Amino acid sequence: MSEMVVLAYSGGLDTTVAVRWLKQNHDLDVVALAVDVGQGVDTQTLKQRALASGALAADVVDARSEFATGYVTRVLAANALYQGKYPLVSALSRPLICHHLAAAAHRYGARYVAHGCTGKGNDQVRFEVSLGALAPDIQVLAPARDWGMSRDQAIEYGLEHHLPISVVPSSPYSIDENMWGRAIECGVLEDPDAEPPDDIWVRTRQKETEPAYLEIAFEKGLPVALDGEPMDFATLVGRVDELAGSYGFGRIDMIEDRVVGIKSREIYEAPGALALIAAHIDLEELTLDREVLRTKRQLETRYSELVYEGLWHSPLREALDAFMQTADGYVNGAVRLKLEPGSVRVVGRSSPAPLYETKLATYDRDDTFDHKAAEGFVKLWGLPLKTWARARRGAPKG
Repeated sequence: MSEMVVLAYSGGLDTTVAVRWLKQNHDLDVVALAVDVGQGVDTQTLKQRALASGALAADVVDARSEFATGYVTRVLAANALYQGKYPLVSALSRPLICHHLAAAAHRYGARYVAHGCTGKGNDQVRFEVSLGALAPDIQVLAPARDWGMSRDQAIEYGLEHHLPISVVPSSPYSIDENMWGRAIECGVLEDPDAEPPDDIWVRTRQKETEPAYLEIAFEKGLPVALDGEPMDFATLVGRVDELAGSYGFGRIDMIEDRVVGIKSREIYEAPGALALIAAHIDLEELTLDREVLRTKRQLETRYSELVYEGLWHSPLREALDAFMQTADGYVNGAVRLKLEPGSVRVVGRSSPAPLYETKLATYDRDDTFDHKAAEGFVKLWGLPLKTWARARRGAPKG
């Protein structure tokens, strides 16, 4: 009997081809494992596709709730945007998929696990670093990195072996999505000067033209209600994604610095993620102390880099989570968003314990700010620079 390998199966081109390739080149029985993280997967279709490709067994794990509460909530707390733009759509799901991949390998008694990542992508790093942290004794195979086929050749291989692939040379896009967004790669998108064709967009097709308002309520930094209606987090994310996307909002077109050292052109759709992060950032500005806010903004950049670089299972990420959770304890209130074609922006915010005080901020007669104290403050604040300027004037010129 052949040994087993558990393959992280998406139903896409590379993992479908990988089922046949692993059997053919490694003489391994393949267990295809798909993890549902909100990508709208059809369980039966996915299983049938894996089995038709030659898999010995096909499992689908419903991890939507786990992904929402254990992963998405954390990157929202950190306002995580890699390079200030990308809300870590694919990067965020990989450590969770690896958790279930390792569990399946133990369940089936498999010594091998496999992924469908290429040699120039980020996901190979995320999969293998995560698996090394979760199951260091399991050997990881990377067929798409080993076989040396181009994407066109992989399509030809799939057609030659009558594999159930949906990708064809005329539409070679690679799609990865979950509840936090959608990533689109390959084809004409590899040209950084080419405008993305309209047919790639799914979540951000503009349907609405009349402006609308949306109010999101937060408790300890977590969105808990939409327009006054309480919702579980996953449902709320999906609803905001749908509403914001219907105005054509949420498209990202960027030049990205990959972990392996190259630059790549990346296209994403993340209307819900971008809208929620914008609302969360705004409410923090109303409720967090200045020094906490400054420090948090610095740490948010590092947090996004850790997740992007496959270091979810690092002690630093866990330590940063503790900071984010403490800071979020004060982020309570509601944010009002205005939705217009191509735009979602904050137009109002409120909190039961805001650090904004109208009587201190106003210029009207109700002003309670101590203007006399300001004169001494300004003098002391500028004293170091004044001292430096005097010394500089008196110093000999070099």
